[in-house]
Amino acid sequence: MPHMFVPGPVDVDADILNAQTQPMLPHRSPEFEDLFQRATVKTQQLFFTTRRVFVFSSSGTGLQEAAVRNFASDRVLSCVNGAFGSRWYDVAVSNGLQADKLEAAWGQPVTAQMVAEKLGEHPYDIITIVHNETSTGLENPVEEIAEAVRHTSPDTLVCVDAVSSLGGTKIETDAWGLDMVLTSSQKCLALPPGLALAAVSDRAMKRAEEVLHRGWYFDLLRMEKHRLKDSTPATPAISLIYALDTQLEHILKEGLEKRYARHSAMAKRIHSWALERGFSLFAQDGFRSQTVTTLNNLLELDIQDLNRCLLESGLRIANGYGILKNETFRIAHMGETRMEDLDMLLEEIDKYIGA
Repeated sequence: MPHMFVPGPVDVDADILNAQTQPMLPHRSPEFEDLFQRATVKTQQLFFTTRRVFVFSSSGTGLQEAAVRNFASDRVLSCVNGAFGSRWYDVAVSNGLQADKLEAAWGQPVTAQMVAEKLGEHPYDIITIVHNETSTGLENPVEEIAEAVRHTSPDTLVCVDAVSSLGGTKIETDAWGLDMVLTSSQKCLALPPGLALAAVSDRAMKRAEEVLHRGWYFDLLRMEKHRLKDSTPATPAISLIYALDTQLEHILKEGLEKRYARHSAMAKRIHSWALERGFSLFAQDGFRSQTVTTLNNLLELDIQDLNRCLLESGLRIANGYGILKNETFRIAHMGETRMEDLDMLLEEIDKYIGA
């Protein structure tokens, strides 16, 4: 069976695709409001929050912009140790904010100590951190970072990009004291692209009331007004809301803890295989992603040619991202991927390299 091992968009089960074929509804109708309410209540379990979860028709990057537009009036601290942390910094700068980078080498974590030291230098409205760097296969220690922020600069809001990890590993929004956790539909949630979701704290919503020029489309106060009526300010992607509602049923039926364990087991499998074959892992030990693995291409494989061969069996992996292209390659193990799928892929790569 064809299967992609790229870090999004991932394969979508047929019944989830079919859920999108249901008849359209007026988005101001009671029927849509019932659907929307049903789906958004389930999302709270994913985020481990009792508070609001917004559902936007956008990419995850749209909610990176929502964070800086709604919560920052002056200064942003952007943690950068990969391509998507860097993107969030660029988003802040493009919105006219004073953004400072807190950088670690790609493949190395941003630590709580680094954050605490930087917060001691200046007051910041928000700190932005990518939980799972899709470009490097590294998981930043967000729980420890959030604790450091609370002790060093308690008024600073903690905003987390969990685009490639939420639903694949446990992120406890409320217990960790996170103010915004954002994700998108096409990765661990195994939905088509087009939806972005964010859990937002009460104190973050209070901060938004103080911020001028929040824009219109990503204005969370406007979203909240409509959310309380089980709707959205503008026309939502109704077919994707159907798919979200159906997929959340599947995820919760599997069980979140079982889903996390499945992702973790696949991560261990690919890590051990890579080391046995003479590759090395790009991310520092102890901070490796549970959903996507970045391998140093020590065998100097032609990744384009490897993918050409894999595609003959309906399989696909990802080259390194940006500056890491060809020097690394990435194997995603997220969404509805199972161990037998991963074993099939590794067997085909073994044939290619003659292992």
